[in-house]
Amino acid sequence: MQAWNSPPVRRLQRPASTPALELFDTASQSLQPAAPGSSQGVATLYVCGITPYDATHMGHANTYVSFDLLNRVWRDSGHRVNYVQNVTDVDDPLLERAAATGIDWVDLAERETQLFRDDMTALNVIAPEHYVGAVESIPLVIELIQRLEQRGAVYRVDDAEHPDLYFSCGADDEFGSLAHLPDAEALEIFRERGGDPDRPGKKHPLDCLLWLQQRPGEPGWDSPFGRGRPGWHIECTAIALALLGTGFDVQAGGSDLVFPHHEMCAAEGRVATGQPFARLYVHSGMVGLDGEKMSKSKGNLVLVSQLRERGEDPMAIRLALLANHYRSEWTWTSELLESARRRLALWREAVRLDSGLNAAPVVEAVRAALADDLDAPAALAAVDAWAGASTAIDSDDSEAPTLVAQVCDALLGVRL
Repeated sequence: MQAWNSPPVRRLQRPASTPALELFDTASQSLQPAAPGSSQGVATLYVCGITPYDATHMGHANTYVSFDLLNRVWRDSGHRVNYVQNVTDVDDPLLERAAATGIDWVDLAERETQLFRDDMTALNVIAPEHYVGAVESIPLVIELIQRLEQRGAVYRVDDAEHPDLYFSCGADDEFGSLAHLPDAEALEIFRERGGDPDRPGKKHPLDCLLWLQQRPGEPGWDSPFGRGRPGWHIECTAIALALLGTGFDVQAGGSDLVFPHHEMCAAEGRVATGQPFARLYVHSGMVGLDGEKMSKSKGNLVLVSQLRERGEDPMAIRLALLANHYRSEWTWTSELLESARRRLALWREAVRLDSGLNAAPVVEAVRAALADDLDAPAALAAVDAWAGASTAIDSDDSEAPTLVAQVCDALLGVRL
């Protein structure tokens, strides 16, 4: 699958020593070093992508802009980044929306995926090196299920009509080590987020679907297990293992993916390979509107595309997102966007001046802030201080505005 066109990413001159990047790891609940584990210095990142049955809302945008910062920090450190993102272009929510609207599910997926590409391009998000749809990953999924079968981690439900395949979470001794949830809470969340803990024939309520036998009127693909399609979790596990290998640097996504999605991916990966799935699990916070999490199911969405259509500058939208720490829970408001507009105007005015204050401290401050668990609000505050002073005080450093503009683009992804 084709991703969007990546923006050019400027390489800035780096000093001899800079702060080492640390990220908050959900599994250990602590800050951990996030230098690439590869001996070749290649950083590896998997960010779970969209299910394309609706447009990109602020919760999506928050996730992809947040981990775009990680991509930029690694690149600024001189690392090549192998970034993989999936598209769940066949799944129950997509098929249900297609049926409800009378649109062919393939056409719906293609339309919404293209809209997502357009939104990411507008928000200046670096494209993944590999952008992989669930449909095109089916051979990888089949191969991975066969590996899990060899390890005794797969079984069929005792259902003559739909003998679907399940992953036995009990096959992984470390299952639960990511989310650390009590059993009752895990069951409730599993039920809320697409799981089927009450299905008869399952060995354990938390066992997850690997292969769904084809139902009437639904798409299916031939496999050794019968004609059908992949479950949700196995798709990401197969893509990540195939393109990044075991123990890749960061598995990322919204905090609503911690359980069951990332927990299941990690368990399937460990059982299949005998190795850790990822080194760090990093998650962005949820974005709300009117006191509730913003989500497609609730319909309480602020869409990037709608903001763009009404003439909002995508860089103001990006600044509104960056004004919140990526791990925080926050609420989208019109005041937040208005503040971002004012900030963008101030920055642009400052970099248009013929002279400005010394830019070296702001460059250092932005790098230090982002190295500290991607602290974008602190980075923005450093640029604010420089921009405010630059518009009020004359200086003989004529190169400062150009350097600050380059830093904003390269590290924050904000074009001035």
